[in-house]
Amino acid sequence: MRPDLLDRVLSLLPARGGRPELQLLCDMLRDYPQRGGKGIRSDLLLAGARAHGIGPDSERWEGALWLAAALELFQNWVLIHDDIEDDSEERRGRPALHRLYGVPLAINAGDALHAYMWAAVWRSGVPGGMEEFLAMIHRTAEGQHLDLAWVEHREWTLREADYLEMVRLKTAHYTVVVPLRLGALSAGARPQGAFTPAGLALGAAFQIRDDVLNLAGDPLKYGKEIGGDLLEGKRTLIVLHWLAGAPEEQKAVFLEQMRRNRPDKDPEAVADIHRWLLESGSVRYAQDYADAQAREGLELLAQALRSAPDQEAARELLDGVRELATREA
Repeated sequence: MRPDLLDRVLSLLPARGGRPELQLLCDMLRDYPQRGGKGIRSDLLLAGARAHGIGPDSERWEGALWLAAALELFQNWVLIHDDIEDDSEERRGRPALHRLYGVPLAINAGDALHAYMWAAVWRSGVPGGMEEFLAMIHRTAEGQHLDLAWVEHREWTLREADYLEMVRLKTAHYTVVVPLRLGALSAGARPQGAFTPAGLALGAAFQIRDDVLNLAGDPLKYGKEIGGDLLEGKRTLIVLHWLAGAPEEQKAVFLEQMRRNRPDKDPEAVADIHRWLLESGSVRYAQDYADAQAREGLELLAQALRSAPDQEAARELLDGVRELATREA
């Protein structure tokens, strides 16, 4: 996250509590934002605002900054809850918040950050900002529900289309679609209709690429545990493609492990599954699919930005989105 934006986020959060327990809450609220993160969504929003003709010398820029801060707060409270729901071990290279302080306190901290997110949206004063955030939360919750329900019910009779529906709801709206729309709204412009199909394609590319990195990424660059998706029983394009053609004995091992909760999985069996996936053509298949989605989304976005007031900023926006959809970490 940009240092000036982090300062804005932290300015909303209490730094001092009146007693030790409340000081702990203050520290927990600031924990995830201060761990860093890439600031992808806030950068995309601000790039979109510039493409629509506003910048730091504009009266509207302050509203864009507050919406960008709100997006970062959204990202952080969602991650706290997501880490609990997935029983994750790490976040951004450190133990997940609930691993440090316990589940009840981490849930409460996430709830509090949610409230501070709305404070940032309110401060922005951008017409339509509240509605965009409401729609974003609804779509993200729907996608998260699909993801969690499949894990809870041990559901593996899924198609690739099911996975794509889930990631478009869970990831694409808040990662690309809504930041693009908020950037336009910040400038007082009507969001282009093409932002939605472009963002859905680009968001799918982003998530599939993240799934690839979870299996084959550099642990130091990735910031999350490699192979965590397998331990958490995540449905990914890679796994669904592999299951469709896996040898029966490998498929039996996989399904037997996926019936277990994370603490009960056999590390050696999971390591075997990890190796089978890497040795199959499914990782390459998923990467090729992500590349095709990225090309489609970039083409749609380029068309939507042809009439943008600031064409240099529009080109920078496209370059940023291209890096997002083809990232290496």
